[in-house]
Amino acid sequence: MREGVAGLLRDKTRPSRIPPLAQETIDRVVELTAAEPPHEATHWTASAMAEATGTSPSSVLRVWRAHKLRPHRVRTFKLSRDPAFAAKLRDIVGLYLDPPAHAVVLSVDEKPQIQALDRTQPGLPVKKGRCATMTHDYKRNGTTTLFAALNVLDGTVLGRCMQRHRHQEFLRFLNAVEAAVPAGKQVHAIMDNYGTHKHPKVMAWLARHPRWTFHFTPTSASWLNAVEGFFAKLTKRRLKRGVFGSIVELQAAINRFLAEANDNPKPFVWTARPEHILEKVRRGNQALDAIH
Repeated sequence: MREGVAGLLRDKTRPSRIPPLAQETIDRVVELTAAEPPHEATHWTASAMAEATGTSPSSVLRVWRAHKLRPHRVRTFKLSRDPAFAAKLRDIVGLYLDPPAHAVVLSVDEKPQIQALDRTQPGLPVKKGRCATMTHDYKRNGTTTLFAALNVLDGTVLGRCMQRHRHQEFLRFLNAVEAAVPAGKQVHAIMDNYGTHKHPKVMAWLARHPRWTFHFTPTSASWLNAVEGFFAKLTKRRLKRGVFGSIVELQAAINRFLAEANDNPKPFVWTARPEHILEKVRRGNQALDAIH
């Protein structure tokens, strides 16, 4: 009444429906989040934190969002303890960033124990208001192993499905790659430290093929192997939701995926410099040493 028409058109500020938390309570939530949870639990939940601090779960979630705390999530990591880590890192990253002239750089590995899983009942397709469905249980119809070599220069992948992943199968795959690489090209193969790759017969094969050079990734550093990205794509796009009644169906699906990937290949591009990676490893080791 005092403000007239202007008072009708302009609303007044009202206090929040939810009273703000005291700063002491907020500090307590943040402090406890980084501490061990009570009882036999591995991490804090909103309800457990609310009970411990005398607040509501929604208030705990607001504090966590404001301070970017996510106790329900965990990220995996592994620092390599290889004494020659820096030298191997520079060698492999150097091949990615500056490949030698008149040479082929191949990222070689195998994806073992790919299961041919068949669902016990047919799944329902996606439709408006409902996502696709599949049964939680399955029937195993055998396994296969995919040997793959990713050409980092053009992005093509040479793959072979085999029943096992011993050195005998690996030698057969190396012979297939040797036949596919044009004559006169040097071959630099990047692979991990799996025992099959260092078998005496594999080393003897390497001695008989002087144009080949093996570059082994550091221990616990398979992320340096570019073909792992292709395996992840294969798993996510073709295998995870696939339904296979036999090993033959599984291998045929993998071969079709390989053919489609090679129809539109994309060169592998590595952007991280060795110095940046070594700096992150140094900080990680410092953090671990501080804990221990």
